[in-house]
Amino acid sequence: MAGIRLVRGFLTVGGWTMASRLLGFVRDMVIAAALGAGPVAEAFLIAFSLPNMFRRFFAEGAFNMAFVPMFSKRVEAGQGAHEFARDAFTGLGTVLIIFTVVAQVFMPALVLAMASGFLADDRFGLAVLYGRIAFPYILFISLAALLSGVLNATGRFTAAAAAPVLLNLIFIAALSLGAWAGWDMGLTLSWAVPVAGVAQVTLVWIAAARAGYRLVPERPRMTPELRRLARIALPAALAGGVVQINLLIGRQVASFYDGAIAWLNYADRLYQLPLGVVGIAIGVVLLPDLSRRLRAEDDAGGRHSLSRAGEMALALTVPASVALLLIPMPLVQVLFQRGAFTADDAAATALAVQIYGLGLPAFVLQKVLQPVYFARENTRTPFYFALVSLAVNAGLAVGLAPVVGYIAAAIGTTLAGWAMVALLWFGTWRMGSSTRFDARFRTRLWRIGIAAWAMGGIIWALTIPLRQMLAAPGWDALALLILIVAGIASYFGIGHLVRAFRLGEFRDAMRRD
Repeated sequence: MAGIRLVRGFLTVGGWTMASRLLGFVRDMVIAAALGAGPVAEAFLIAFSLPNMFRRFFAEGAFNMAFVPMFSKRVEAGQGAHEFARDAFTGLGTVLIIFTVVAQVFMPALVLAMASGFLADDRFGLAVLYGRIAFPYILFISLAALLSGVLNATGRFTAAAAAPVLLNLIFIAALSLGAWAGWDMGLTLSWAVPVAGVAQVTLVWIAAARAGYRLVPERPRMTPELRRLARIALPAALAGGVVQINLLIGRQVASFYDGAIAWLNYADRLYQLPLGVVGIAIGVVLLPDLSRRLRAEDDAGGRHSLSRAGEMALALTVPASVALLLIPMPLVQVLFQRGAFTADDAAATALAVQIYGLGLPAFVLQKVLQPVYFARENTRTPFYFALVSLAVNAGLAVGLAPVVGYIAAAIGTTLAGWAMVALLWFGTWRMGSSTRFDARFRTRLWRIGIAAWAMGGIIWALTIPLRQMLAAPGWDALALLILIVAGIASYFGIGHLVRAFRLGEFRDAMRRD
């Protein structure tokens, strides 16, 4: 039953994340049609990436990875959980208010660090303006992430998982209203960012209050618990910094190629759909579960949870990886190729989709393996591993750029992801048998691969009779839908036959107790 509850929590988070990502595609389709890969689009994408970059430190990254295990243990012990959460909420908010003010002053330097290729044209000034408007989002989304951690640690996943849906709904509404009223689209999108942040933090604050955690900021104070939280969070923050440097390297390389930042962003949206639905959902649910089992000294239960999470993650992302490799053009053409987004833009984006598709299993396995370390309040080891990943990414992205151009950024990201997984996996083996995947996981792993590549062969073969439909506006969406339905049906059918999984496992997980 514990395994079913774990999977049910994952399905709750994954379902809402799927809704958010699908709405995100609608949002990006409208942006692509209105702005294409032009200067306003690239300037906004860089501006929006600034608060999202720093949220990896303060939100679901370093701070929360340290906060959730400490908070979970207090919940399990039945003492001090509310006070600890309130003090953390106050401290985080205080730091972020100061940080936001400083960022407003140094916004030109931040944009330069993100995309120095913008300095020679109008994109730089636009990115600075948009960045100053959008940056306060870091305050709201980070506080929302802490409140989400409180909810997740107490087994309440719905509100926290639904909050990202608000971001995309507000973006879509702003885009529609801006187009109707004739507003400047870049400014409209930029102002939508902090508005969405306020909506998100409001939603999860209300949910936390109803769950018994009504967090009202008080005068900031440095308690012994917060000092310990800071000591644990610092290495994770440094690791998060390394990850962000990896992203910065990619953006810097792309900024020297017109349109490349937009191409990589739209490709990123495609592989982030399965990563968000599966990888992030697994990580959100698995960390508090492992933390509770560690406190209870339930090594067997911890290994079972880790293995089942790994199975679920790979069962749902390996076929997605195969699809991104084999049919990237139909995906990109149907979703983005319209208006200002040309066929050349689609071809450049599709190539990046294939490279990211190769790395998708690595990106999701990181979400499965990192909680093993964080549940033990070990944030130093992932930091050292992240440094190695940084070296791999920098060497490949910068070294290959003169040879292969903008796509070097995607190559570096993908291979650095696999290097990180190899190190995390090796590290869990050194911890002992309780942190290793079990025999069932190892048996199902290669069967998942068989089912996924069999599915890939089927959808690739189907593109031949569907070629004319895929090239016909209006019919292309139907053709893509046929490919997706055929892929899902064939994968789950073949997977069940080769015993990569049992369909009943998914059905049981969705049933209520």
